[in-house]
Amino acid sequence: MNNEKIPSKKLNVKMIALDLDDTLLNSELTITEDTVLALQNAAKRGIYIIPCSGRADSAILPFVRKLDTAGSEFGRYIIAMNGSSIFDLHKRVQIYENHVDGALLKEIYLEAKKRNLPSQVYDSDTIYASEDNKWTQVDASLCKLKLSFVDDFAQFVLKGYSKMVIPGDPDELQKFQSFLKETIGDRAVIFTSKPYFLEIMPPNAGKGEALEWLSSQLNIPISQTMAFGDSMNDESMIIKAGYGVAMSNGIDYIKKIADFITRKSNQEDGIADFVDNFVL
Repeated sequence: MNNEKIPSKKLNVKMIALDLDDTLLNSELTITEDTVLALQNAAKRGIYIIPCSGRADSAILPFVRKLDTAGSEFGRYIIAMNGSSIFDLHKRVQIYENHVDGALLKEIYLEAKKRNLPSQVYDSDTIYASEDNKWTQVDASLCKLKLSFVDDFAQFVLKGYSKMVIPGDPDELQKFQSFLKETIGDRAVIFTSKPYFLEIMPPNAGKGEALEWLSSQLNIPISQTMAFGDSMNDESMIIKAGYGVAMSNGIDYIKKIADFITRKSNQEDGIADFVDNFVL
């Protein structure tokens, strides 16, 4: 471990944003008791605990229940859809929303279709897919969302959605990602959250932008925010947070840009170890 990536003192933190997969969750997709305890202790000390995921809000809620912080003022918010949506669990309302333009979604879908790549969009509890495929089935199972297949997908997406995903073979997705970045420009944010998921997000959207917005609403300086992540969809919040923390099991790029790296992986209570030793 690079000692330059380990804090030398306690950090002044008022908000902690937490990616889920391979960060807050272990390989069994659970949150360990030690991690739950560390985050509950943080909430008791007045630190906002913000689950921050590419998943829809309904797919985040089971983990919120496990943390058991939602009853507190400091556990009332979640960031969903990679930063396109923020929910207030106390008021049961969406307080922030960002969409990709429907005409652009149609354009991307038609280009994907030419390459025999399926497309899917999301609402709070359902994946709407252009066709059945193994990746979509995996996504629905993983996120515990309903799955609906849409006949006229090009027409269906015209109303705009917070996120589109193109699932498929990683090599094919890399080629398609390069094509989209050349043709779409700044009309959308394009990245791979996993090698087999190419995500299309609204321009100027991301976990980092959502973190900035929420911290501003709560009058918390961005310098007093912390974000934990492991992969490319965590890039913006790792950069924008006052303290960007990469998981030791994270990809090399995220570890390179992070301010700090956890001493332990998501399999070893990496978040609990970091919060207990450098925040509380």
